[in-house]
Amino acid sequence: MKRMTLLLLTTMIGCFPFAEVRAADPNADLNEKLNQYVPVELTTDLAKLSSKQKRMLPLLFRAANIMERCFWFESYGYPESLMRDLHDEKAREFAEINYGPWDRLNGNEPFVAGFGAKPLGANFYPTDMTREEFENANLPGKAGLYTFLRRDSDNALITVPYREAFASEMREASELLLQAAELADDPGLARYLKLRADALLTDDYQPSDLAWLEMKNNTIDVVIGPIETYEDKLFGYKAAHTCYILIKDKAWSEKLARYSEFLPALQASLPVPMIYRSETPGTDTDLNAYDVIYYAGDCNSGSKTIAINLPNDEDVQLQKGTRRLQLKNAMEAKFEKILLPIADQLIADDQRSHVTFDAFFSNTMFHEVAHGLGIKNTIDGQGSVRKALKEHSGAIEEGKADILGLFMIQQLHEQGEIEADLEDYYVTFMAGIFRSVRFGASSAHGKANMIRFNFFRDFGAFQRQADGKYRVNVDRFGKATEALSNLLLTVQGDGDYAEAARLVQEKGVIGDQLAGELSLLEKQGIPVDVVFEQGLGVLGLE
Repeated sequence: MKRMTLLLLTTMIGCFPFAEVRAADPNADLNEKLNQYVPVELTTDLAKLSSKQKRMLPLLFRAANIMERCFWFESYGYPESLMRDLHDEKAREFAEINYGPWDRLNGNEPFVAGFGAKPLGANFYPTDMTREEFENANLPGKAGLYTFLRRDSDNALITVPYREAFASEMREASELLLQAAELADDPGLARYLKLRADALLTDDYQPSDLAWLEMKNNTIDVVIGPIETYEDKLFGYKAAHTCYILIKDKAWSEKLARYSEFLPALQASLPVPMIYRSETPGTDTDLNAYDVIYYAGDCNSGSKTIAINLPNDEDVQLQKGTRRLQLKNAMEAKFEKILLPIADQLIADDQRSHVTFDAFFSNTMFHEVAHGLGIKNTIDGQGSVRKALKEHSGAIEEGKADILGLFMIQQLHEQGEIEADLEDYYVTFMAGIFRSVRFGASSAHGKANMIRFNFFRDFGAFQRQADGKYRVNVDRFGKATEALSNLLLTVQGDGDYAEAARLVQEKGVIGDQLAGELSLLEKQGIPVDVVFEQGLGVLGLE
């Protein structure tokens, strides 16, 4: 099987701490762990690309692999010693999937003997740093997206900017993006690549984020740099390096284009008091469908993303909005290989026909659209929701996006803009909870799914039948959607850290009955997620 080659961190900052290497556990059932992932080839029709565009791809793949190296360091540390001491090839393969010795689909439990729990702050912070020490430190930039925290010779906390920590990596990646820009047929793409090349060297990503939003006619797209903060489970402050390389599906994109115009009206219709929906979402945005041909770094770790909503910069979102990218080929693979088999096992027989790809695509798409709705800054002046809710911000935001996406579908259905049976969206949404919660309750997405599952169960939105399958109560499902939307938007607007923590602790957990049913899916051989076969060879360009 051809997978992304592991590139070792040979030029990182030697003073940074990293985990001690231990021997592999001979009792670990690595076959079972690897069988959680089904291989999928990332391909697309390259006939739509010009010769110059095809020449861009190797440059972008090389830049992606640099993000791969950086994410390894952020997740774990130097991988050389870990890989050297893992003599079992399957253990090495599983470590590559997880970017370290912790199983991301099993609550970050260690699968290599001798390792303890994964540090909540991954490798962004000193492992001996307490939350109190961080919060009491008078250290400018300590909560910045693009800084590591380390200790100086006097054991005091200091910040190290990414541009310094990854200086040689960023110089190389920047040069590759500049070379790719020279081959770009689309002026917007060329401008974005040049600005992104500069951002890698300066840690100032806002100009390139704005340029990325302004691209409209590009066929090739690339998302590269430190993006999401999910890897930082201590505070949710630090962004991790990632890369997607994408080819636009223009036919599908044209179908989606018209939904952006509904955003202001949808914002105004949110089921909360006006103060929680007073922000105006940017409308200079678009919805597009893509075939993704390369994942690297954060997005390639553990469970794989099938849609993107960026940029994350709250100021950019309010000024210009976001772009929502639906990764159609990855989505189709997960629907066929995972969601349909789950529905066969856990959805009531007479509702099984309501699980459709169109509903799955729409639920996923409107999830990404919903990230742009609601509130980005607390109503009492605490600042951004992300900083107010700290390590719980990711789970609450993902939960909000899921439930507001469904709320938006309800609203558009009432307006006649969506014509399919509303039950399709509800039943497919229910099946999707079972799919996503298998990623583990340790992730932001997993916690969000369990909060929703437990809230909907308590609300009577579904019932478990005597045969162990689940039946959606269509009327209660709609009401539960509005109630949970109200709750999560209020928590965000109030910056209510205590309530966010309560929701995660009380409802963001997998109960025994559901755990048993998820175990049944495993016994049936239904994979949890996909692992990609990707690269120039898979595309036929070698």
